[in-house]
Amino acid sequence: MRKGFGLLVAILIMMTVALLMTMMISYSTSSVKSTIDLYLKEQAEILTRNATEYTLLAISGHNNTQNCIEEINATYPSATAPTHHIHVNVWYIGDGIPVSCSHILENNITTADSNLTAIIDVVVSVDQARTGITEPIRLHRRTIQKP
Repeated sequence: MRKGFGLLVAILIMMTVALLMTMMISYSTSSVKSTIDLYLKEQAEILTRNATEYTLLAISGHNNTQNCIEEINATYPSATAPTHHIHVNVWYIGDGIPVSCSHILENNITTADSNLTAIIDVVVSVDQARTGITEPIRLHRRTIQKP
């Protein structure tokens, strides 16, 4: 009778240890997944700010008398193995914008200070296939800037 009782106790202890190990592995897996998601989201937030600044630099260095910058596409960290896709749309407000520019919201503004104002829409999305994340990460940032 004692041998049977010892076997039963040993099986219960083994089942308890197996359950605890399963819970620990499950917790560590979800912890790693949330860390990766947070890292990629933080990277995307930084890229939205950087894309806005890059677009302002491109507009200020561009000869706007003939045409205008309407769209910018980029990938991060490289074109061959991107983890983030960056898409920028630029809309213009004010006088002095070339006629060939199709992204003009309003060009009948009487205030000279408002001329050539840019509305910059930046969308950064994370490549799910390359990064292995399950939920999509997509950030949008809209700013009004005077280049």
